[in-house]
Amino acid sequence: MLLSDKNNQKSEKKLPQHIAIIMDGNGRWAKKRALPRKAGHKAGAKALEGIIEGANEMGIRHLTVYAFSTENWKRSEDEVSAIMDLLRQYLKTYFTRFQKDNVRMHVIGDISRLDQDIQEQIIEIEKLSADKDGMTVHIALNYGGRDELRRGITVLAKRVEEGKLRAEEITEEMISNVLDTAGVPDPELMIRTSGEERISNFLLWQLAYSEFYFSEKLWPDFTKEDLEDAILQYCGRERRFGGRLTESNEVK
Repeated sequence: MLLSDKNNQKSEKKLPQHIAIIMDGNGRWAKKRALPRKAGHKAGAKALEGIIEGANEMGIRHLTVYAFSTENWKRSEDEVSAIMDLLRQYLKTYFTRFQKDNVRMHVIGDISRLDQDIQEQIIEIEKLSADKDGMTVHIALNYGGRDELRRGITVLAKRVEEGKLRAEEITEEMISNVLDTAGVPDPELMIRTSGEERISNFLLWQLAYSEFYFSEKLWPDFTKEDLEDAILQYCGRERRFGGRLTESNEVK
């Protein structure tokens, strides 16, 4: 995949297969404009459409976005209600918007707490887009990294309890395979907007060796060009996974 640099030159870069994004700053974006918080979330949803389009054009295979965390239920009832209404609207238009682009949708997190109509929409869209072989967008809804690990460990504990598995036989691969992202490569790059520099209970297992990129921009202002800048910075980093690079650039 060819990416432009600041001088409009072209260079061959090895793109990340999987990018994870913490879409932060919707509320602050709205506050700066004296708008209600729901206006910020609506602008954030519009920004997400542009990033999905851009990532797909660049050849990214997986994009995981943190849409609603297990902790977000602590927000005001009005804000949570507005987010859920926006989610309903987004799900209704999602398949029509992206079906021509061969984009598949997959939701991670515990959707059982969401309203029944939203759960049904999610199931329908995942089914409708299941055969698509282009980019997969993983939307984290009622998701928390600790909750995901708890749910996965419960599955393994039950297997041990039933005598199907011994505790000492549990491997990292087994743990990965009981998480919501089973079968998906770990993100090589994690992006967070709004100037915050923490992962906020997002993909705790999967981000073990990810490269982090923090942007000062609030999420509604984050563009395809900003995504490209993040990818270019990623491409300039050396990923050693705890090893050392040899003269042949191989990790030892």
